[in-house]
Formats: sequence, C-alpha cells, structure tokens
Amino acid sequence: MPRAAALLTWYDRHRRAMPWRALPGEIPDPYRVWLSEIMLQQTTVAAVAPYYERFLARFPEVQALARAEEEAVMQAWAGLGYYARARNLHACAKAVAAAGAFPTTLEGLQALPGIGPYTAAAIGSIAFAIPVVPVDGNVERVTSRIFAIAAPLPAGKPAIAAAAQRLGDDQDARARPSDFTQALFDLGATICTPTSPACVLCPWQEGCAARAQGIAAELPRKAPKKARPLRHGAHFWLTDAQGRVLLRRRPPRGLLGGMTELPGTPWRDTPWPEADALAHAPQLAHWRPAGTASHGFTHFELAITLYAAEVPSISGEGFLRPADALAGEALPSVMRKCLAAMGVA
Repeated sequence: MPRAAALLTWYDRHRRAMPWRALPGEIPDPYRVWLSEIMLQQTTVAAVAPYYERFLARFPEVQALARAEEEAVMQAWAGLGYYARARNLHACAKAVAAAGAFPTTLEGLQALPGIGPYTAAAIGSIAFAIPVVPVDGNVERVTSRIFAIAAPLPAGKPAIAAAAQRLGDDQDARARPSDFTQALFDLGATICTPTSPACVLCPWQEGCAARAQGIAAELPRKAPKKARPLRHGAHFWLTDAQGRVLLRRRPPRGLLGGMTELPGTPWRDTPWPEADALAHAPQLAHWRPAGTASHGFTHFELAITLYAAEVPSISGEGFLRPADALAGEALPSVMRKCLAAMGVA
C-alpha cells in the first residue's frame, strides 16, 4: 500500500487553488467548507466556482444566510440544480446560527439538515481535522485503482470505501487529515482521471496494483446503466401589453420545490396532444406553438413543447415579471432552457 507521505509531499507542491480552500497555514472556515461541499454535490468544480463566489458575496457568513428569506436563497441558487439542497442549506444555516457554531463531530454534523455521511466526513476531515476519508468519485476512482478492486459499481462501493479508510489509517494521513482528504480529491481530479490517467506523474505509481496489472484505465468498472425514461410536458409563455410574463411558483416540496416556472401541464410518460395541452393553459388566448426544449434530470429525460400568446391583460394565477428582467428570478435550468427557446437570455 502506498504511503501517505508521498501523496502529501505531492499535494504541498501541486495543490489546486479554489475559492473555498484555506491557504497553507490557514485554519479552514467551516462555513466555506460546508457551503462548497453542498454545492459540489452532483456538480463539477468548474461549474460551482462562479456560483460559490456570488453566493458568498451575498451571504458572507452563516448568520447572514440564516437571516435571509427563502426566496433570496433560491434565487442565488438558481442554475445549480437539485434544489432540495438549497432548502436544506437554508434550514441548516438556521440550525447552526441558533447553536452558535457548526458541530465538530461527525454525529453532530450528520444531524444537520442536508448533511449525510459523505458530506459529514468531508466537512469533518477538512474543517475539523477528523481522521476520516470521505469517498467521492475522485477518491473512489483512486482507491479502486490502488487496490485493483474490479467489482463493478455500485456493488463494489463497500469494498472501495473500506479500502479508502485503510489509506487514511496511515500515520501521516492521520497527522494531516484535512490535507490528506484534499490531496486525494486533487489526485483524482488532475492525475488519476477517469480516462487516460497520468500514471507516470502519480506520486503513488509504485504502490498502485491496477497500474502493475495494466488495468488502471479500466477501473472502476461500472454496471451498465438503464436508459432513462422520456417524459413530456407543455409550458406557456404568456405576455401582456406591458411586456410582462406570467410565472408561478412550484410547490415547496418535491422536484424543483419552491422554484419559479412558466405555467404548464404536469409531466407525464406520453406526449401531450395540442388540444389536451391547451386545456392547461393559464387563460384563453390565441396560443401558437413556439418551439421546444429538453432537459435531463437524474432519473428521466424531459421533452417540453412551448406555446406562446399575447393578451391585453393577464388573469391567470401566478405573478408577473417584465420579460427583460427574468435573470434575477429563481428559475431552474430547465426553465432557463425554455426562456432561451423563446429568445430570452
């Protein structure tokens, strides 16, 4: 098994600079660590960085986030997806602000809204130097290759997680748990990449069983994915004489809970004939087909047909916003695709 010291020496030279990461010698800020970990769930570092900086500028400390209205939090989150995270983020901030600080144990962290075992381990190791290895995709990939664990995912996850903790049991890893966790993240992101791993540059190349067997690029193996089902919906772009568009708020719980959307039909497994779709229109008008949009969710693909109409005044349920001022609304990515199809940035 490779030694943690080699990885930490590499990390001290090649660590990535990221807006939420403490500089060498600095004490990590639990608020920044927590915020980044919630944002990074199901999202890439490149996608998160600009959102993180804007969010932090708006809510620079956990108390500011706790005091904010939920609508302001959802607006700041719009575009990052998985919107239950934003609601849990807000609830967690309130709990931490009420307690006066983040808990410093894995059990305490995991008791907070939106923090599961992985996120608790990531925050605990990075912010509070708890000697535990959080297993994200990068750590999973590195570990499966170091130990040549060939069992396909997801069945191989328990064996990989157990092996990752063995890496963290090294004396040098336990002495620097925050740096060791981030070193594993960086190794997987920059060297031990999903395809074409740069093994000749890896500080752990000599201890990698998959490299010795010539199978590093094949691991971790994954069971074939099932095709995502296709669902269908129709949404309506209705404007009045003042150039305002009708919007509505989705229910507070469930998919895209609390987010803003164009009025529309339910999403179902079969296409909506035009007459059936228009029965769900927010009001009687001369509706015309106005394009299509598509979006991929975790468990299904969505195909949307858009209809547009202009009326002197709007009587449908919801609220009105100027069509040229929608950037600040809490619109999820699927709705921004609908806006783009309508020619609205």
